[in-house]
Amino acid sequence: MKKAALIALGLAAGAGAHAQTNVTIYGIVDAALVGENGGSAGHVTKVTSGAASASRIGFRGTEELGDGLAAFFTLETGARIDTGEVDAAGTIFNRQAFVGLRTKAGSVALGRQYTPYHTTLTAVADPFGTGYAGTSKNLFPDNGTNVRASNTITYASPRVNGVNVDLAYSAGEQTALAAGRQFGGAIGYAAGPLTVRLAYNSKNTDVAATGTNHDLGRNTLLGANYDFKWVRLYAAYGIDKGFNSATLGNANNPYGGVKPTPSIDGRDMLLGFRAPVGPGTLMFSTMHKDDRTHFNQDATSWGIGYLYELTKRTGLYAAYAHINNKNGAGYTVANNSESGSGNTGYDLGIRHTF
Repeated sequence: MKKAALIALGLAAGAGAHAQTNVTIYGIVDAALVGENGGSAGHVTKVTSGAASASRIGFRGTEELGDGLAAFFTLETGARIDTGEVDAAGTIFNRQAFVGLRTKAGSVALGRQYTPYHTTLTAVADPFGTGYAGTSKNLFPDNGTNVRASNTITYASPRVNGVNVDLAYSAGEQTALAAGRQFGGAIGYAAGPLTVRLAYNSKNTDVAATGTNHDLGRNTLLGANYDFKWVRLYAAYGIDKGFNSATLGNANNPYGGVKPTPSIDGRDMLLGFRAPVGPGTLMFSTMHKDDRTHFNQDATSWGIGYLYELTKRTGLYAAYAHINNKNGAGYTVANNSESGSGNTGYDLGIRHTF
C-alpha cells in the first residue's frame, strides 16, 4: 500500500508539472512549380520548396513559473521539400533558435531571431507576406541579416493602448565591440482596422581581425495597412543608406554584361492590397526602387497572386511578377525561399501548415 501511494504521488506530481508546460510541434510544407525568365540563364523551370512560405518544422514551448512569469523557447529548422535536405548546409535550427522569459513588463529572448525590420515587412507592409513571386524581397532589402541575426538579444513590450515596442541587439563577437554588431527596433500601433509600424536597422560590417572598415548600413521602414473588410490596403516606404544597406537578392550578375551595383542610397516604395475573392484571397502590389547614387539604377515591379483555400491549413496558389530594371539594375523576381534568376517569374504551388 505504501509503495502504491508513493507511485500515485509521483504520477500526480508529474501530471501537475506537465499541466504547467506546453510544447507544440508546428511546420509548413510548401512546394511549387516555378518559372523564371529574362536573365542570362534563359527560361528556367523547376520544382521549388517554399515559394509562398519557407518549408520548416519547429518546436515551441512555454512553462508558467508563477506570478505572471513564464519561460519560452523556439527551435525551428528549414527544409527543402524538393530534395529533402535542410535549407542551409551545416545547420540545424537555422531559422530560429532562442530562449527567453516573459513578464508583465514584456519579454526578453536570446538567440537567433528575426529583426524588427523583417517582421514589419512580413506582418504589416507586404500584402504577400514576403512570399510568392510578388514578394517585397524583389526590391526591398529583405535578405541576409536584415531578416534574422544570430547572437541576438530582443525585448518585446506588452501592447498598451494599441502601442508596442520591439528592440534587438546582435553582438558581433569580435575583439572590437562595435565590429560586426547590429541593432534595431520598431514601434507599432494597432487599433481597429489600422496597423502602422516604424522600424529601424543598423549593421556594422567591420572585421576587426583584418582591419576592414565600412560605414554603417542603415534601413528605415514605415509600413501600414488598413482593413476595409472587403479589401485590406497596404503601403510602405523605406530609406536605405550606407554600405550593405541594400544588398541584391541575386548578386551573381543575373543579366550578364556589367555586374549590377547594390545601392548605398535608395528609397523603396510599395502600394498593394489583399481582398477576399471567392473561396480564397487575391493579392497585388506595385513597387519602385529609387536609386539615388550616380548609377541611377532604378527599378519598378508589380506582382499578382491568388491563394485558393481548400481548408484553413491547405491551399493552392498561383502568382506572377515582373520587374523593369533601368540603367543596368540587377533586381530579380524572387519568392520566399529563392532570389530568382530573371525579371519575370511565376509560381504554381500547394502549401500545408500544421
